[in-house]
Amino acid sequence: MRADHKHEMKLRRRNIALTVAYDGTNYNGFQWQSPPRVAVQNVLEERLEKIFGDKIELAAAGRTDAGVHAFGQVVNFFTDGRIDVDKIPLAASSVLPADIVVREAREVDKNFSALHSSHSKIYLYRILRGMASNPFANRFAWHIFRPLDVAAMREALSFLVGTQDYSSFKAAGGAPNMNPVRTIYIAELFEENIFGSDILTIKLHASGFLYHMARNIVALTVAVGRGRITLDDFKKILDSRDRSLVPATAPAHGLCLQQVFY
Repeated sequence: MRADHKHEMKLRRRNIALTVAYDGTNYNGFQWQSPPRVAVQNVLEERLEKIFGDKIELAAAGRTDAGVHAFGQVVNFFTDGRIDVDKIPLAASSVLPADIVVREAREVDKNFSALHSSHSKIYLYRILRGMASNPFANRFAWHIFRPLDVAAMREALSFLVGTQDYSSFKAAGGAPNMNPVRTIYIAELFEENIFGSDILTIKLHASGFLYHMARNIVALTVAVGRGRITLDDFKKILDSRDRSLVPATAPAHGLCLQQVFY
């Protein structure tokens, strides 16, 4: 939602919040892009206008990067459209492409903001293990062929829990002067079988995330699992607040914005 339009938009009768899921493979992230580049926001705004009959400008809980997925992205917008909220998901399915789905709709207070009202988020990162690829998982998991030390990865993640400065995991290009202190409530790894494949899932629940923070945490945790760095190295890098010590950012397609809390 454009800042210079916010006052005008809030004069409309309704504030609608949507929970949206999408496969980010074919999009240049969530945030609106100038054509011919296409982001999820471009598609949502264009197609929702057909349902509500007025110009739509969205605010979103998170600006996921190109290739990143979402199951629980939350957006809100102001409208004079009269459609009942319980009919919005079905109406949206008739105008949206198959890789973007409105899971839930609700009418919220005028002061609700999908971005500013949230107090924490959960991201999941999935890793496909083993020599064999899987066409049903390839778009949603980072395929790692070599064995990983799962116990060491779990211990490394435990170092992240708490309130601290996560500058070591902040990539260049994020919002300037952003406070690097966050609280991570959960940093855990669990094993799943998805479509017959061995999947490791890293779950990160935090008060907020710095730019590329989740993917950089995954990159350093995988380095421990591969035996490239020790647990002591992991802790020293975390404490150093030096991003240059972290390996290259983990691939985008393994990451999913799972849930936003309000």
